[in-house]
Amino acid sequence: MRVLLALLLSLIALPSIAADKPNIVVILVDDMGFSDIGCYGSEIPTPNLDALATNGLRFTQFYNTARCCPTRASLLTGLYPHQAGVGHMTDDKGVPGYAGRLNDSCVTIAEVLKPAGYFTAMSGKWHVGQNYGVTPWGRGFDRSLNAAAGGFYFPESDKAKLFLNGEEIANNDPRLPQGWYSTDLWTTFGLKFIDEALAAKKPFYLHICHNAPHFPLQAPAEEIEKFKGKYQIGWGATRDRRYAKMIELGIIDPKWAKSPRPPAVQPWADVPQEEKDRFDHLMATYAAVVHRMDKAIGDLVNGLKQRNVLDNTLILFMSDNGGNAESGPKGRTVGDPTKGGSDWFCGESWAFAENTPFRLFKHYNHEGGISTPLIAHWPQGITAKNELRRQPGHLIDIMATCVDVSGASYPAQFKDNPVLPMEGRSLVPAFKNDPIARDALFWEHEGNAAIRVGDMKLVRQGRAGTWELYDLKTDRTELHNLAAEQPEKAKALADQWEAWATRAHVKPYPGNYDLNGGGKKKGKGKKKAK
Repeated sequence: MRVLLALLLSLIALPSIAADKPNIVVILVDDMGFSDIGCYGSEIPTPNLDALATNGLRFTQFYNTARCCPTRASLLTGLYPHQAGVGHMTDDKGVPGYAGRLNDSCVTIAEVLKPAGYFTAMSGKWHVGQNYGVTPWGRGFDRSLNAAAGGFYFPESDKAKLFLNGEEIANNDPRLPQGWYSTDLWTTFGLKFIDEALAAKKPFYLHICHNAPHFPLQAPAEEIEKFKGKYQIGWGATRDRRYAKMIELGIIDPKWAKSPRPPAVQPWADVPQEEKDRFDHLMATYAAVVHRMDKAIGDLVNGLKQRNVLDNTLILFMSDNGGNAESGPKGRTVGDPTKGGSDWFCGESWAFAENTPFRLFKHYNHEGGISTPLIAHWPQGITAKNELRRQPGHLIDIMATCVDVSGASYPAQFKDNPVLPMEGRSLVPAFKNDPIARDALFWEHEGNAAIRVGDMKLVRQGRAGTWELYDLKTDRTELHNLAAEQPEKAKALADQWEAWATRAHVKPYPGNYDLNGGGKKKGKGKKKAK
């Protein structure tokens, strides 16, 4: 009996397999610039994200793919987007890399973690081919509240179509909070799904994809009023303040000069006062959307605390691309931004400040298009607090990181289909401030292209553009082109990019793909499946 009792006590003392595995929460926000949160230099108050950074890590050289759909494909699969079939958006362009939906050669993080005992859930914007039948519930998620694409905040928007666990539901469905705001809604259901995971005594993987701060910029009136008047100083002064704060925080090197104001963006002094008032209101609305997104993340963190699971939850926060210059230097202010039918864009003038100190924007492979904050918070797994990590990382690394910390096995095939091997590397060594071993990082979107090897980056604007070469250690703002000084280096990197482009299904290009990085040409791709 004593032996049996001792054995029983020893079994009770052993942690369960589920308890050993960390929970994982991946948070992706939409169209947010590199300097748009407080702990990366912004004047917009983001106390909840700042707290995660204070008690965790901030990566200063983390990358996305410069656009919404490709980023989501890379994040979900650990592959470059063309390998997963989403080299552009969700329209089929007739060649493998541009099918407009996740293909059968990839697996999602949910499909990898589920066999390892995880309860998998997602809430928010999906946008990797639901129009072709590729859905969260069909790609490994046990629970989901999702939008097929996005572009809404209030339920009265004509774009606000929701799916709950595969069922299309009305915007006033009794299972939804009355008068919901999408930023809050994703967190509300994320916590509901976590409760189901805890009831099932399983570790959980939660994938939250916010609309915020993607256009159309919409927020409650009281949130916008908090920021009215704060942007009368203009984009130049806003950028100068961010730049100084980023140097103070150690996010950027003071040797990196600010990139110049784009030619299309006026000096603030030349803007008429009536237009200054409009631009102030526009950026105040953007700030309100970011601030409310931060509150939703605080609600999620508090929910994890209340459930006593925060300490063993790895939280990773990032953006899908840089600030968005679409709609041009004037931006767009159609309708009332406190209502669902409005159509507000920040435009190029404010995006210039959002991407401080980098060049260019969403769509492009210069640093302004592909640089994202990454905050990593995991009290039981990351001992460092309030530290920076300068190791280059990429969205393709999130799959490898999840596999590493969970003990899951990445498959060679899935549902009888061969699966491409992971392209990324685990970020766990960087959590300990060790290097991440890799040969190169690659990008391509709409003909814009780049490769980074070590600190050297080759980048071009448009498929017909000229390759530019930069040493990012001394010139991350990409102002001193070394291609003429180091032609052999530029050629070697270009050849390496070409080999990757063939291997990763960037090529063949679709026939309706713009040679100069602008998206569609005349002509149409394959008709969408119904």
